[in-house]
Amino acid sequence: MDDNRLLRRCVFCLIAMTSVLGAFAQRFAILSDVHVSPGNANEGKLREAVAEINAGDADAVLMTGDLTNEGSDVQLHNVKAILDGITKPLYVIPGNHENNWSQSACKTFNDLWGSDRFVAEVGDLVVVGMNCGPFMKMGDGHIKQEDLIWLDRTLRERVKPGKKVLSVNHYPLLDDLDNYMDYVDILKKYPVITHQSGHYHAWKQYETCGISGVMVRALDMRNGNYGYTLLDVDLEKMWIHIYNKVIGAEPELKYAYKINLDYYDAARTTIGGEVPAGFVVEKIMADDASIFTRLGIDDKNIYFGNSLGYVKALDKATLCVRWQYKTGAMLFSRVAVARDAVIVPTADKRLVWLDKLTGKPEFEHRSTGPYVADGVVVGNILYQGGYKTFQAWDVKRHSLLWHYDSINNYCQASPVVDGNDVVFGAWDTHLRLLDKKTGKLRWKWNNGNPSNLFSPGNVVPVVTADKVVIVAPDRVTTALDRKTGTQLWRVKNENKVRESLGRSADGRIAYAKTMDGELVAMSTTGTGYEQLWKADAGFGYEHAPCIVLEHKGKVFLGSRRGMLTVFDAVTHQKIFTYKMGSSEVNGFEVDATTGDVYCSLIEGVIYRIRLK
Repeated sequence: MDDNRLLRRCVFCLIAMTSVLGAFAQRFAILSDVHVSPGNANEGKLREAVAEINAGDADAVLMTGDLTNEGSDVQLHNVKAILDGITKPLYVIPGNHENNWSQSACKTFNDLWGSDRFVAEVGDLVVVGMNCGPFMKMGDGHIKQEDLIWLDRTLRERVKPGKKVLSVNHYPLLDDLDNYMDYVDILKKYPVITHQSGHYHAWKQYETCGISGVMVRALDMRNGNYGYTLLDVDLEKMWIHIYNKVIGAEPELKYAYKINLDYYDAARTTIGGEVPAGFVVEKIMADDASIFTRLGIDDKNIYFGNSLGYVKALDKATLCVRWQYKTGAMLFSRVAVARDAVIVPTADKRLVWLDKLTGKPEFEHRSTGPYVADGVVVGNILYQGGYKTFQAWDVKRHSLLWHYDSINNYCQASPVVDGNDVVFGAWDTHLRLLDKKTGKLRWKWNNGNPSNLFSPGNVVPVVTADKVVIVAPDRVTTALDRKTGTQLWRVKNENKVRESLGRSADGRIAYAKTMDGELVAMSTTGTGYEQLWKADAGFGYEHAPCIVLEHKGKVFLGSRRGMLTVFDAVTHQKIFTYKMGSSEVNGFEVDATTGDVYCSLIEGVIYRIRLK
């Protein structure tokens, strides 16, 4: 190409770019799924992207989650230092990688950025974004109940005549966000021009109830190019243009579409189902926040914690809240119930003893890390996992009896206390058995994979007289010799297990829920793996770490989408399925006083299941 033709082409491109740039009101640079760890390739590429964005003409920068790989404090501080180099207004929300495996139980992100949600006005746009979880355990995306309330109130206050709304989350307005229709119902009240999200590391345009959405690129698209997204909004002509911006290259137009404000309703799945004679399924409470904890139960009350940090005692007879106590952060651990007190493991690094009658604090122990594990009270002793520690407490005297501190990450699931043994897993790849009286390690086992994400960290083991059986995110079922920790058998087959396990009343059967929504019954008595039976629960794809419960000859399963399925333990036949809500079932608890079964759902509801 000669010099004159090259000059004419450059002038033409410059004129074209100028005409485009003059046509829109706002330009946003969107960073998503940057997955920065200190020293990895993404760290350097993010610095390059920041430099480019600073030199560009974006009005604001949106960071839509997955800033890190494991949500550790080191990783969060590192990426914060890089993003602090952005010279334009920056709005940040976390992704599942900041929530699911957070070292601080989701607290450090809020400490660094001030909140896990934001609202800002950029020109005539009200830009709003919020955290979508999942929170400290495997699950679908979920918007906390209090955030939905905040969203409606905020948009009602901010959206004046002439204003439009730009919605931003880590998850799209699709099925992997369990309460996305609740979110959409609020958005449809206002002039929402589009919803932008990440999570999938892939481009995709879609529509939900008339609201246009786009899944934007990740920093690393795994094909050799690194970059970010440019979003141009023209409110005068009501057009949106979205560009793929590879670092060092010119923007490439990916999508251009007219802004549509004509919304419509979509079919909703009905809550409920047919319950056969002999069962009663009833919702007994809907809280004003989300519930991530299992339930503690005694003869009078149901105890639970919520995402606003409140511990509440719900009277079983009146179904009224007797008392509540506010902690300093979201709660993820079941309240441990003792004779005269309840002990609350908090995400703000405390064990708090509360009087059962009044909810007033009696004593607290401050630890070095957050508590997200369920504790167990046996006799007068609390056995409680923490961050890099496992502890035994005299409940009455508030005294620490022993502690085991050779753990390299946090404990999460409830331990099993049986005989003189305490068995528990942690997110440091290991399953351990300690002496109940001394806390001395008898044995520890791991699956040989160095990744923490494959740990038996959130499974309650099945412990029999001679075996310990576990499942884990590596999708393998393992049996160990209880006395020595020697591996007896390890099976990875078509039953894609994960973290959902339970046992029969006599201990002769271990139940696992598979990722295909099936119930698998395995023998615990033989020398090798033996599958006894398998049945379809009707859940489809499934990953909720909800314990399988056998009670009164019935087997209870809970799903990631609020489904309850009950099987007959003898005939193996499905008795019924009931939809309790749209979000994950946290776990089942048996009321020793009445024999009733209780469960909570992440969306903040509590159910009672009565067997007549």
